[in-house]
Amino acid sequence: MVASLSLPRIMRVGRGATDELGDVITGLGLSRPLLVTDAYLAGTGAAEHLSATLKNAGLYPRLFSETVPDPTTDSLIAGLKALHDHEADVVIGFGGGSPMDTAKALALLGLQGGHMRDYKAPRINLGPALPVIAVPTTAGSGSEATQFTVITDSTTDEKMLCQGPAFLPLAAVVDVELTMSMPPRLTADTGIDALTHAVEAYVSRKANSFSDSLALAAIGTIGRHLRRAYTDGGNAQAREAMMLAATQAGIAFSNSSVALVHGMSRPIGAHFHVAHGLSNAMLFPAVTAFSAHGAPDRYADCARALGAATAADSDNAATDKLVDALRSLCRDLKVPTPRDHGIDQNTWTRLTPLMAEQALASGSPANNPVVPTTDQIQDLYSRIYA
Repeated sequence: MVASLSLPRIMRVGRGATDELGDVITGLGLSRPLLVTDAYLAGTGAAEHLSATLKNAGLYPRLFSETVPDPTTDSLIAGLKALHDHEADVVIGFGGGSPMDTAKALALLGLQGGHMRDYKAPRINLGPALPVIAVPTTAGSGSEATQFTVITDSTTDEKMLCQGPAFLPLAAVVDVELTMSMPPRLTADTGIDALTHAVEAYVSRKANSFSDSLALAAIGTIGRHLRRAYTDGGNAQAREAMMLAATQAGIAFSNSSVALVHGMSRPIGAHFHVAHGLSNAMLFPAVTAFSAHGAPDRYADCARALGAATAADSDNAATDKLVDALRSLCRDLKVPTPRDHGIDQNTWTRLTPLMAEQALASGSPANNPVVPTTDQIQDLYSRIYA
């Protein structure tokens, strides 16, 4: 099998990397960045600080801070206006997955026009698009290195997966210092998100030797450092390790794919406004248990990389230990069930058939070691509720 691999052309990784953002942009011959971020980063002054850095480099930035969690087609309207009004020649996604996903969508729509529904999977989007530079502030989404964006249709509440090289950032600037103030809940949710990316990249039917090596490296790093980052947010070593692992996991799944957890996670986020990493965490142990018999050797490798099993364990025993380790991790990081999160059971039950249909339609479950039926997805939704 020939693997088709895509990575950002430029990556700056390490402490203080954001100080080099201006040099990256000028080196590309660009000068009018639209800095896409959220109200939180604008309120803390982080966005203004980054904007000042760009101005000091001789650039002409404009700040757009109206992104929303789990961006919607409606939320893109003001961003497109800002993009065109500024005559931007590059888009910077500064923040977690939502600002980066927004930046990717704006970069494509800014040149091609149309509606995001025109670009959703299974379409592969080749471009054209404005160049995107991704500057993550959380250690989880990996969006800085992926050829995916997820945008919710404001009319139907469908979380649309859009894919292709048009969405791959031209450059990624990964600076651990931006993650040091992440609160425990965000640290937990984004950390489990990164772990989900790595495991699903490794067990995916589209896995390859390139993605495998990055996925296993990320799994091992997360296993050693996520709990430490959660309990001690000031632990610089743990923070730095998690930041690198999130990027590695992003590269891994961008070059293989995600699978059933993500397919089922997106509808939960769309209908109940649950953060993406948290909805992944709610599903992760149960979906792993359901899927494991389809690739016990692959899941066993994940268990050993995570530190949940050893070479002395059989593949089946290691896989069982992986499921137990994921349950333990979710307990330690206080991951709530949908019920504990405040989701009404009647509404959950009523929407379950629709969520199952949307999960399958996204295409991600087809990459799973066990490709589920609609009924099996509905059963998994029912099981994880409480």
